[in-house]
Amino acid sequence: MKALFWSAVINGVVAVPLMVVILLLASRSSVMGPYTSGRPILALGWIATLVMGIAAVLMFASG
Repeated sequence: MKALFWSAVINGVVAVPLMVVILLLASRSSVMGPYTSGRPILALGWIATLVMGIAAVLMFASG
């Protein structure tokens, strides 16, 4: 059970920088070509990344 808990914690922390990289790549037309993400999808992605980042910081700050 401890291993499952810590793997979930690590997954949540590592997901934030991965989401940043994915969002940056998804917004570049040089990478995505005609399939570049639109503003609404990017805005939702950045909001989700921000919420996850805040949650990770609060997890470590309160622990």
